[in-house]
Amino acid sequence: MINAESKQAIQSLCPDVDPRFVQDFFERMDEDYFATFSHDDVAMHIRMSSRLDSSHRIELQISPRPNNEFEIVIVGFDYLSEFSVFCGLLSSFGLDIHSGDIYSFGRHVSRSSPRKIVDVFRAGLKGGETFDDAKQREFESELQTLANLLAAGSADQARERLNRFLTERIERMKAPLSGLLSPVEISFDNQAAADWTLMEMHSEDTFAFLYAISNALAMQGIYIHKVRIRSSGNRVRDQFFISNRWGRKIEDSREQQKLKTAVAMIKRFTSFLPEAPDPAKAMRHFDQLLDKLAEQQFPDHFVSFLGSTEGMNLLAHLLGSSDFLWDDFLRVHFRDLAPLLEDLGRTPGKETLRRELQSQLANEPEIEGRKRELNRFKDSKLFLIDARHLVKPDVMEFSRALTDLAEVVIDEATNVCYEHLGRQEGRFTVCGLGKFGGREMGYASDLELLFVHEGASPFFETLAHHVVEFIEARSRGIFHIDLRLRPYGDAGAWSTPFEQFVKYYSPAGEAAPFERQALIKLRWVAGDEVLGRRVEAHRDSFTYSQTPVDWENARRLRQRQMRELVKPGEINVKYSSGGIIDVEYAVQYLQLQHGRQHAELRVPNTLEALDTMHRLGIMTDDQYAEMQEAYLFLRKLIDAMRMVRGDASDLVLPDKRSEEFKSLVRRLGYGNDINRRLSRFSGF
Repeated sequence: MINAESKQAIQSLCPDVDPRFVQDFFERMDEDYFATFSHDDVAMHIRMSSRLDSSHRIELQISPRPNNEFEIVIVGFDYLSEFSVFCGLLSSFGLDIHSGDIYSFGRHVSRSSPRKIVDVFRAGLKGGETFDDAKQREFESELQTLANLLAAGSADQARERLNRFLTERIERMKAPLSGLLSPVEISFDNQAAADWTLMEMHSEDTFAFLYAISNALAMQGIYIHKVRIRSSGNRVRDQFFISNRWGRKIEDSREQQKLKTAVAMIKRFTSFLPEAPDPAKAMRHFDQLLDKLAEQQFPDHFVSFLGSTEGMNLLAHLLGSSDFLWDDFLRVHFRDLAPLLEDLGRTPGKETLRRELQSQLANEPEIEGRKRELNRFKDSKLFLIDARHLVKPDVMEFSRALTDLAEVVIDEATNVCYEHLGRQEGRFTVCGLGKFGGREMGYASDLELLFVHEGASPFFETLAHHVVEFIEARSRGIFHIDLRLRPYGDAGAWSTPFEQFVKYYSPAGEAAPFERQALIKLRWVAGDEVLGRRVEAHRDSFTYSQTPVDWENARRLRQRQMRELVKPGEINVKYSSGGIIDVEYAVQYLQLQHGRQHAELRVPNTLEALDTMHRLGIMTDDQYAEMQEAYLFLRKLIDAMRMVRGDASDLVLPDKRSEEFKSLVRRLGYGNDINRRLSRFSGF
């Protein structure tokens, strides 16, 4: 215990500090604190502590040392997760922590005044980095911001802000975190301290090691009372004096093993954060994943797979890409996660999907069981397709996989409902329109359908209703069935008699000019193929007929879209000038203009039509290259924006200064090239 002579010497160095404040500091610090620091150091810590208040929660002192090293002293109020925030911020400024002594007020003295911390770090600057006065001011400003978030009880928000900040800086420094993949040895000792569990760690000394460890502890709700940071050569030996979230020692061997596993997994996952589109989101979701792994029994080989380089890379992309995708799967499908992730490399074809679904439906004798099984199959395959696209992005392959799944699901739903209602004579077919018809589906694409039948029986209207109700989907999410492009729109029957379809879509019919253009995307997808091909044939004879196209009407429609669907000051990647609809309309206008002479242009897919126009000489090489690049870029951009919430309405480009925009750029993988790409389109 500190003796009276030392107390008097220290107090003499703090003449402007209330003696009662100094005495409180003496009583609340551990004994070894006074053995670690000199009288001058302790006096400096007391003076810094005395200046803390509700508007100034952190005091900082930075002292240069030889060999490009710094001693960084942080005195402040004590908050959960604070130590990990300090470590992460130091790493983000290129500072590698070599040693340190971390203390907080003890619990054995009852005081109404707030608990405080004294953290002393000795850190070296990574090669190529600077930590001059301007950087030090920036460091202090960010430190105060994070401390204010912690004081407000927003520890998750502080960690997310730090994770984004740290990842950006690491990428800028080109400082890989691969060293965090090295193994860590963890031991526990409950005899070393009366109130705390001593957790000791041995590992390779790598950049951001201490942040990865301390963040893992914070995420597990562990309170860190004291830390001794020591390194020798390329090895680190750190001692953490900790308690659980209830302030008790961690004595149960199962709890110790759980903490060991979590620390090792989070440390390893941290090295993959630069791979994640949104590092903060990835870390938050990974924490939820660890909780689920602890709650449920998973095979050892699956846990090993998650801990592998392949598994961690997959998780970084998956967990850091989409709140919609992860939250939905975590809630509904988590029990199926293991086999799905292990099966991610396999891309089943359409017929394989059909056989698998038919096999599963055959085991369900009742209609409700079949409905449940079909939707479970749809959702699990959707997750697999989405996850595969996150890891290996390919717009065309993604669209093909989604379209194949949609066709199989619609066809089987139609067959099940047909049998349940009792088959009647007459043909019934299902055609796709829009993105589904064009085999251009993406994140959150709905299914624009047109039901057509022969005869006048009301049976087919009932069948159409049953098919729509059989396929469950989010109201604004992927696989939501949209029938608004049927004849007469919402006022029309759900299933259209073929004779009425022919009459409606004719030169003397009631179809509006835009409906003629919309038929370009029509394609038979399910139900009776003979009738489906007749519908396609009439599509061609009407859409590509000699009847003049009303180009003035088309121009007015496009101007109205820009006026009514784009708010001032916003950029809508679909409807703004230069948005994807301009590319699609340009291609469709050329199809309408040349499709009568060139039957090969009568295709619903935009890229296929572009290729044909280029081959026929309708487009020059430069025009073709520009249109193709624009279309693919905008498809990727729209997918990246929609994947966050699974909402097709999320089409407004975020502010370039926002965190959302930064995450969007990371999801796209374009880096600084994003501005050049955006500037090529007039609205952008």
